[in-house]
Amino acid sequence: MNGSAGLRSTLQATMGALVLSVTVAACSSAARGTASATASRVAQSTAAPTASAATAPSPAAPSGDRPGGPPAAAYSNVAYASTSSSQVLDIWMPDGAIGPVPLVIFVHGGGFAGGDKSMDVEFGTVASVLAAGYAAASLNYRLSGEARFPAAVQDVKAAVRFLRANASRYGLDPGRFAAWGASAGGHLVAMIGTTGDQKTVLDDPSLGNVGVSGAVQAIVDFFGPTDFLQMDAQFASAAPAACKGQVRAYDSADSPVSLFLGGAIQTIPDKAVAANPITYIATAKTLPVFLIAHGDSDCEVPSQQSVILYKALQAAGAKATFNLVQGVGHDQAILASQTPIALEMLKSVFGK
Repeated sequence: MNGSAGLRSTLQATMGALVLSVTVAACSSAARGTASATASRVAQSTAAPTASAATAPSPAAPSGDRPGGPPAAAYSNVAYASTSSSQVLDIWMPDGAIGPVPLVIFVHGGGFAGGDKSMDVEFGTVASVLAAGYAAASLNYRLSGEARFPAAVQDVKAAVRFLRANASRYGLDPGRFAAWGASAGGHLVAMIGTTGDQKTVLDDPSLGNVGVSGAVQAIVDFFGPTDFLQMDAQFASAAPAACKGQVRAYDSADSPVSLFLGGAIQTIPDKAVAANPITYIATAKTLPVFLIAHGDSDCEVPSQQSVILYKALQAAGAKATFNLVQGVGHDQAILASQTPIALEMLKSVFGK
C-alpha cells in the first residue's frame, strides 16, 4: 500500500500497481494515467455503446496481439454506464470460442485512488484465463478522487449487470460469471460476491440494467481488505516479522481507505460497516465459491483481513478456501502459486 510514482521500483517483482494505493498514503503502484491512455496500449479503441445500446461495437483492431505481447481486446472501452467516463470495460474472447463461454471479470487494485483496467493484462492474468478457454473482461471504475464510497462498488456491480444483460451480444454464458481482484480490487470483488442480488445502497438504478442479476458464481480475492476498522489494531497485535515494524496505517484521515470512505474511518464507522463485505453475508440468499489468498509477509494489508472474511463465509456454510502464502508480501509474487489454484477452482465451478 505504499504510494507515489517512485514506489514501483521498491516493490517485489512488478506488482506495485496492485498494492492498496498510488497517491499520498496510498497502497499501490504509481498511477498509470488516464483510462483512455492505458486502454490504447491494450487494443485500439472502438465506439462504445451505452448500457442500453441496441447494437454491439465493432471488434477492436488487433494492435496488442503480437508475439510476446498482451492479447488484444475483442471489444475495447465499452461503456457499461453513462454517469462517468470512467465506466468502461474491455472484453477478450478465447481462441476458437464456440457458443456462450464463461466469463472472468477483473477488477484492478490501486488503493481505490489509482490503477486502471490494463493492469491484469500486464500481469498476465487475462492471458491465463483466455488460455483456460474463458472470456475475460477488465473494467475501470470511479476512483476516490472522483467519487467516494459507494460509487466504486456501485460501478463494479453495474458492470456485472451490463455484461449479463448483454451476454448474448458478446458470446458470454450469463450463468457462469466470476470476479477476480487483488488488493483494492480484492475488496471490490468480495463486495460483489457477498451482496449478490441483495437490495442495498450498493446498487444504483441510474447506472442501468435494473432487474438484471448482479451475482457471480465464483470470487478470486487476493489480499483484499475487508473490515477497515480493524486494520491498524491487527497490525499492532501481530505485524509480520518481515515488515520490521514498517506497516501501513489506516486510521488517519489521509489514508487510502479514509479517502475512499470520505473521512477518517474511525469517525465514520457506519460507512466502514457498509463497506465491509462481511456485513452482507448473513442476509445473502446464496454465496459464490470463494478463493482467498494472502501473503504472510504482507506489510500493506493485514492477513487477518482475509482470515476474518474466510471464517465468516465458513460460518455461513459457503464454499470457501483460504491460502496463507509463506514468504510473500503485498505483491505479484502471489500470482505464481495462486493463479493455477484459481483456474482449477474456476474449472470446478464452470464445469470446463
